[in-house]
Amino acid sequence: MKWVTRKNASVDRIACPWLINRFIDPKARFLWLDSPEACPPDALGFDFDGAAFTHVGERVTFEVLLVSFGLDEDAALLRLGEMVHALDVGGAPVPEAIGFEAVMAGARQRASDDDQLLDEMSRVLDSIYAHFASSTKNASAGGRS
Repeated sequence: MKWVTRKNASVDRIACPWLINRFIDPKARFLWLDSPEACPPDALGFDFDGAAFTHVGERVTFEVLLVSFGLDEDAALLRLGEMVHALDVGGAPVPEAIGFEAVMAGARQRASDDDQLLDEMSRVLDSIYAHFASSTKNASAGGRS
């Protein structure tokens, strides 16, 4: 499937394609639009007004995707959603958000386009997800994270 969003990806527009690739559509292709009006009719849009998936109520697009695809039972993804939410629109602080924001700012300076930024930040999101998953397992087993 072809997925589209706006160019110059922010945290929600980087976290969403990571989520799509890892949990929703492993064969996804992404297009980065200059303008939402340029959205092809055969593509699924995300994180822009009029897109199939965008902010709904208090939820950022990442959180909307979690609910829409039944991924909201995964505690590590929910924790990632909290981090994306805090960085995108504010809210309860997530300690890891500061580091993620710094890494993304550095990656943005080095990346020549959004595809390169997504590639680099996907590895970071994989690592944060693994951290949250192990922290969740430890907490549910009575251990400390």
